[in-house]
Amino acid sequence: MDFVNTLVQGVMLGGLYALFAAGLSLMFGVMRMVNLAHGDLAVAAAYLVVVLLGSSFLPLWLVILIALPLFALIGYATQRGLFSRSLKAGPLSTLLVTFGLSIIVQNGLLQAFSADTRTIDFGALNTGAFRLGPISVSYLGLLTLALAVAVIAGVQLFPSRTRTGRMMRAVSDDADTASLVGANSRHLYAIATAIAFGTVALAGIMSGARSSFDPSMGPAQLIFAFEAVVIGGLGSLGGTLAGGAVLGLTQAFAAQIDPSSTLLAGHLVFLAVLAFRPQGLIPQRAV
Repeated sequence: MDFVNTLVQGVMLGGLYALFAAGLSLMFGVMRMVNLAHGDLAVAAAYLVVVLLGSSFLPLWLVILIALPLFALIGYATQRGLFSRSLKAGPLSTLLVTFGLSIIVQNGLLQAFSADTRTIDFGALNTGAFRLGPISVSYLGLLTLALAVAVIAGVQLFPSRTRTGRMMRAVSDDADTASLVGANSRHLYAIATAIAFGTVALAGIMSGARSSFDPSMGPAQLIFAFEAVVIGGLGSLGGTLAGGAVLGLTQAFAAQIDPSSTLLAGHLVFLAVLAFRPQGLIPQRAV
């Protein structure tokens, strides 16, 4: 039963990693862009929820409903005002711009909130769990996994079931040709970035409820998200879920053997995938 319990915990941890990685995978799939500020944006979203909860009498669910669209708007504006300029200059320019944004966000959070750790109070969800015989399943872990599946399924269906999504796929394949049939690449890229910012905000909120956080946690979150994306397959949203599961399961089983090797085991799996299957578990077929 210890094996089954570890399996369950690993899958739920993988759900969190997949939720973090969804936006990163979307941006790469649409724009061939890696956002190095991804993890810091997740931490910023968690701090935003803490501030809103502390400065108002709004319930948690309403605060989250405010934070997610707000981050989506920030994503849209950031793409139109900042990322679109760097995309024209090439991938190196984009990496430098997002690296600079990461430093600004991280130091801004440190200045505003100091290095003290915080957590988001989800009430009974933080510690609640139900048991299936000897197996303990936390409400928060199960909710995170369900959200990850729902988000990835929604983002996967969006390009094929909506006109905007189909135009986004066309722009991803060939922006110049797509512009001939009326596709506005800057607007479509901004929509993709808005979705990515919204999903990473949700991931940051769920992570902030799962454990404590501080302004310096962004790069670690970025590493987990990037590893899940690479393991699953760059730009493949379905692969992102699989990559998160592989990473979570690896860390969960490594923790049972030697808790000090938890992070190392995940990194070794990442390196093994790069060495033996660099295209990932589920290579990208479409955005």
